[in-house]
Amino acid sequence: MRDILESLEREYRRYKGLAESTFDQLAADQLAHVAGAEGNSIITIVWHISGNLRSRFTDFLTTDGEKPWRQRETEFDQRAVTPAELREKWEGGWSVLFAALRSLADADLGATVTIRGEAMPVRDALHRSLAHTSYHIGQIVFLGKSLRGEEWRSLTIPRQRRAT
Repeated sequence: MRDILESLEREYRRYKGLAESTFDQLAADQLAHVAGAEGNSIITIVWHISGNLRSRFTDFLTTDGEKPWRQRETEFDQRAVTPAELREKWEGGWSVLFAALRSLADADLGATVTIRGEAMPVRDALHRSLAHTSYHIGQIVFLGKSLRGEEWRSLTIPRQRRAT
């Protein structure tokens, strides 16, 4: 049975789609825009999500989710990339996640994995990852909406505009 895993995958794909619909509405300079001294650009958030997914889901059941090859702090460096490079990085992380999910069965949800030395059931690690990823995708959507202003095309149910 894969009911629970399919439900989690649908939710991951839903959030992935929200971010991609945001990318589609933005120019390259908007993807690189940083709001405030401590802010992150959409490019930076993409680098972080991709690095996190690659690290967590490479050899998911057998190695610690924080891989020694991951350079987490460099994910937050400002960088100039093309929209195509952004999409390539983005897809790289998601492909590792989806391959790991395909390899699991619902019976694996009670197995134990380790993230940063902390042991937890697979189900907890998946929920933690989904929450972390959706949090950052919310940031991407917020930034996109802020940058587009009145030109923003709603990704869900558009607000009703009242006549004044």
